[in-house]
Amino acid sequence: MNNRVYNFSAGPSMIPKDVLCTAKKELTNWKKLGSSVMEISHRSKEFMAVASEAEQDLRELLNIPDDYKVLFCQGGARGQFSAVPMNLLDTTQKVDYINSGYWSNCAFIEAKKYCIPNSILIKQNINEKISLLPMSQWRINKNSSYIHYCPNETMDGLSIYEEPIFNNKIIIGDFSSYILSRPINVKNYDLIYAGAQKNIGPAGITIVIIKEKLINNSSRKSPSILDYKVISEHNSMFNTPPTFAWYLSGLVFKWLKKLGGLKKIEKINKKKSDLLYKKINSSDFYINNIDDKNRSQMNVIFHLAEPKLNECFLKESSKIGLTALRGHRIKGGMRASIYNSMPLEGVISLVEFMSYFENQYA
Repeated sequence: MNNRVYNFSAGPSMIPKDVLCTAKKELTNWKKLGSSVMEISHRSKEFMAVASEAEQDLRELLNIPDDYKVLFCQGGARGQFSAVPMNLLDTTQKVDYINSGYWSNCAFIEAKKYCIPNSILIKQNINEKISLLPMSQWRINKNSSYIHYCPNETMDGLSIYEEPIFNNKIIIGDFSSYILSRPINVKNYDLIYAGAQKNIGPAGITIVIIKEKLINNSSRKSPSILDYKVISEHNSMFNTPPTFAWYLSGLVFKWLKKLGGLKKIEKINKKKSDLLYKKINSSDFYINNIDDKNRSQMNVIFHLAEPKLNECFLKESSKIGLTALRGHRIKGGMRASIYNSMPLEGVISLVEFMSYFENQYA
């Protein structure tokens, strides 16, 4: 049924085949230097060019305004759970954390160490369908210093497709599994952060897009490695950065530009998710209880009506090269993560297997 392995992991996830082939070709003799890119100084002119090109390509893809800084950080999104309040607040300030699922709640829990966060639950269950309250119904506090939210919950399979417009509020978004999957208006946000291992590149690097005026207000209490002002002043090289991850991320940005940019990848992503949800909706054998308007295009979760078949499904799908479909250990079931790098052919193979499996066991 399939001769290629398709990796549906939620992260680290697939990297475009063209990018991997380029990296393989350049691995031992990058830029004719006789060395790998991971072996040269991050302060060499050659690597500085890599860093500059990666930032410029990302700016073009997302149409990032000039008054925003792009930082290439370490520590993953969890590091930013701490960095955001440490940089922007003092311990007496109140903030709003929109609770839409597991990861937004994790950010809220971490923020309690540094400020007074208010958790605003927006998940609801109506007629056995899970949905999220629209932004107009979010109970934002008048005195909160910022609003933090996560537009895509990888574990819950939930997405928020609205973009925030709240007057006189700092808006912060954890875009780890959403960034570069579709166009966004960066001007609607004051700070965006994203771990790389979904749509950017390999694990090890984290993108922070932040208004310059917020950097100037940076707290002196932050550890230097998480201090936006320090990171910005040193061009993301206060310490040795994850150079290979930076290089590969840059190749992914160029791959996206060559593909046609974010409008093009949005169409591809919608086609993939529509195909998979259509299969899930076609019978009672596979179940996804999320309202259509909040179904994630990046992480499609489902479970079998007969739970005893879960392990059989995973075993048989893996045998034919459909790997990492096991749902999160907390949620169970199945999760197909179909980020930018997952080709349409991978989703077609999964849908064909689902039909085959249903015919065998229904």
